[in-house]
This record gives sequence, C-alpha cells and structure tokens, in this order.
Amino acid sequence: MDSLAKHLALPVAVVAAATLAVPATAQPAKASIEQVERHLAATRSLTASFTQTDGKNRSISGDLSLKRPGKVRFDYGANANMLLVGDGTNLHFLDYEVGQKSSWEIANSPLSVLLDSKPDLGRIARIVPSRDDRVVIVRARDARRPEFGTLILAFTKNGAYPGGLRLEGWTAIDAQNKRTAVTLRNQRYNVAIPDSKFRYRDPT
Repeated sequence: MDSLAKHLALPVAVVAAATLAVPATAQPAKASIEQVERHLAATRSLTASFTQTDGKNRSISGDLSLKRPGKVRFDYGANANMLLVGDGTNLHFLDYEVGQKSSWEIANSPLSVLLDSKPDLGRIARIVPSRDDRVVIVRARDARRPEFGTLILAFTKNGAYPGGLRLEGWTAIDAQNKRTAVTLRNQRYNVAIPDSKFRYRDPT
C-alpha cells in the first residue's frame, strides 16, 4: 500500500481553506453525501491534468484518464519512467526504471471510492465541515479495513458538472500516516476514452 499511496492524494490549498474553521450552519452530512454519490454515479469518465505532491513537497505533473468502473491511468510523461494504471480489476504501479511491477485489487485501495460501479459512501464517508459553502470535503475511511488508508476528496459546487460538483483533487493517507496530494485542472467529464488507454507494457 505504501507504493500505491505515494501516487494518490488532496488539494492542499482547498483543504486548508475548507477545514480551518467550521461554519455556524454546516451542510447536513446526509444530503451532502448523497450529492457526492450522485456526482460519482453520473461520472462515466473524466480527463484532467494533475499535479501530485508527496510529504516532502516533491511534485510531478501529468495527465489523468478515468473511466468508471475500475479504469484509471496516471500518465507521468515519457521522461518519468513510471505509470499507475487500473485495468478494471487491479491497480498496477509500473516502474520502468528498475523493472518492477506492483499490483493491488481496486476494491482494496482508496481509489475504489472513485472507481466503484455503485458508489455507496454512507458507511465509510463523512462530510468535513467547511467555512466556504462552495467547497465540499469528504473523508472516506473503512474502519473495518484501516490498512486501506484514508481518502479525502475535495469538490467545488458547480452546476455545469455531474451532480453539481467538480472534483478538484484528493489526499491519500496510508496506514503509516504518509500523505500524497493530487490537484486537478482542465477537468472534462463524460468524454469518450478508448479502453486501449488503460493497457500497459510490463516492465522488463
């Protein structure tokens, strides 16, 4: 899980602004969770540019392609010599520089929140109160499986996007409390993405 969590995460500026103070009247958690579920259910695909920042403030940028259920690709560029890709069942981290491949079941990873075919956040997720009512922060953690870590999702309200929300990024926190933040930009929803996008070459 350490290798996987290094490549997942939350927009630091948005979360900092959202969690510094709790408003006098926060959104009802149930309604907000339902809105997030509607957003996820209405999201068939997503493309975006991303910047990933680890706990030592080291950053790398690339392109994200996501196709529900179960398919995702973090393309770090031709010079990065690594790739994170979900093929519908498993996530694979491919390190071409050292010739190694690590794999996990999507269902056993934080990204299952985004990739599940029928998102059900009621048991594992809660709303983190925000002082900015345009921001929705969701913290997802399965208390029955703490080894899977925590995923904190940041959305902004925008009626032009599925369910009235736009995903701005997330933070993944692993069992050792290591954090990685991913921020998104140039988000495009429900665009055509061929399944060939989620194929990969094994390291040699």
